Amino acid sequence: MMGTGGDAVVHALHALGVEAVFGIASIHNLPILDAIVRDGQIKIFDCRHEQNAVHAADGYSRVTGKLGVAITSTGPGAANAAGGLFEARFASSRVLMLTGQVESQFYMQGKAFLHEAESQMPMLTSLTRQSWSVRRTEDIVADVVAAGTAAMSGRPAPTAVEIPIDFQYAEHEYDEAPAVQIRRTTPDSKRIAQVAELLGTAKRPLIWAGGGVNHAGAADALRALVERLQIPVVTSMAGRGAVPEDHPLSVGPLITEKPVRELIADADVVVAIGTHFHMTNTGNWAIQINGQLAHIDADSRVFDRNYPTAARVIGDALLSIEALDSAVASTSAEAEWLTRSQEAGSAARDGVRKQIGTEYAAIMDAIRDNLPADGPVVRDATVPAYVWGNRLLPIVRSRTSIMPVSNAIGPGLPLSVGACVGAGVRTVVIHGDGGIMLSIGELATIAQYQLPLTVCVFNDKGYGILRKIQGSTFDGALHDVDLATPDFAALAESCGIKGVSVDNAADFAKVFAESCQSDGPTVIEIDMTNLGELMYGGKQRMMG
Repeated sequence: MMGTGGDAVVHALHALGVEAVFGIASIHNLPILDAIVRDGQIKIFDCRHEQNAVHAADGYSRVTGKLGVAITSTGPGAANAAGGLFEARFASSRVLMLTGQVESQFYMQGKAFLHEAESQMPMLTSLTRQSWSVRRTEDIVADVVAAGTAAMSGRPAPTAVEIPIDFQYAEHEYDEAPAVQIRRTTPDSKRIAQVAELLGTAKRPLIWAGGGVNHAGAADALRALVERLQIPVVTSMAGRGAVPEDHPLSVGPLITEKPVRELIADADVVVAIGTHFHMTNTGNWAIQINGQLAHIDADSRVFDRNYPTAARVIGDALLSIEALDSAVASTSAEAEWLTRSQEAGSAARDGVRKQIGTEYAAIMDAIRDNLPADGPVVRDATVPAYVWGNRLLPIVRSRTSIMPVSNAIGPGLPLSVGACVGAGVRTVVIHGDGGIMLSIGELATIAQYQLPLTVCVFNDKGYGILRKIQGSTFDGALHDVDLATPDFAALAESCGIKGVSVDNAADFAKVFAESCQSDGPTVIEIDMTNLGELMYGGKQRMMG
């Protein structure tokens, strides 16, 4: 086939099954964007910051299970994207970043060429599973396909490819894209048999489902396994939705609440699938696993890192669950174990619901009652997310629960852009006034494409989490945590988005329901002053 280097990139993207890309136009990527437009089969979503373009590609991938692609400039553009790659790596997301590079004759010459970045490859390599620097025009197709394949194989991880601008323009004859073969890690049958033996003799078995279950598309397989064997399931935050949280076998994600802590401590066999036992999921590893732990994960480096294992399986979550389902005929579970598990989950949910108060509970209920079951729920790192969004707002479908796994503030809005594009249905993002300012430019992206996205900005005029940490740790007046904030509803209107301000749950419910009936975006600013303080651990100081 004959075409430009940009055409070769598009050919590779088709081989990888790419249907959408997120990025920012630059003199160092225009040939790629031009080729995408001429081809007409891949949709471009223009973001307002390179980090947010990568976050959007990440959100798209988490919802669809497909490769998320971000296109940036070289040099400062690629450097801007670093935070997005960091989150994608932390969250094990299938993300490919395509970036430019100066003309090949000037590469590594130190001539101060426009956007020259001699250390771009070491930077990208430090943030990705692997990065490619195209050295010949003829290598574009193979390098892009290799990078996309690597991002989707094994435990997913972001990858990157830099392409000199003269290669992007160059007319050349390029080969047919090599076959894309995604590598799922096949579990060893003997290792599966060890886990099966543990489960088969367990009196009080428990499944701990992590984000790897959702990433692998293994939710249906897990549900089939636990329904047949009647095994209760707890989830990590990233594992939410692996079993619908309205299912009788779902204990839920409230692992650090006392009733669930006690349940986990009393389980005689815990099978953990696709989880790393993240610090925040385990209360700084205060959760006690007293029974025998079987750990299944595609990444062998996570075993015994936080909890000692009795059995370990290196394997893709889907393949491992299917193998385990075939290997376990039944369990010896005590008759009252399931009832006790259900009671523990209910007690934990009731306790947290009482803690958050009636106004926040009503807001949460309005979101769940009006949002489609398959509508993504995105949460930034903010007090409402930590207290109820991440833990209590019911998640009833796999791949609809999204949050910054690195606990960074700011990614929520761009993650929701990608999630909304990928899902194609009403999406909600729960944000704080502090965090949203880090990605506020993406309001223009939402307006440009009129995405069916409801942006909920909980405004306490500062960094609520940091207020609480500072107030519980240091004496004296609070400092550096109070912020001047814009009128978010008016700001939304200036971007061409419907903006509404509310200060009570009843008004929120009305406006949120209306947003779900519309085709376009809405920004709802929630004044937290009249809603009561959300308590989040430790000695507290009042907001404001």
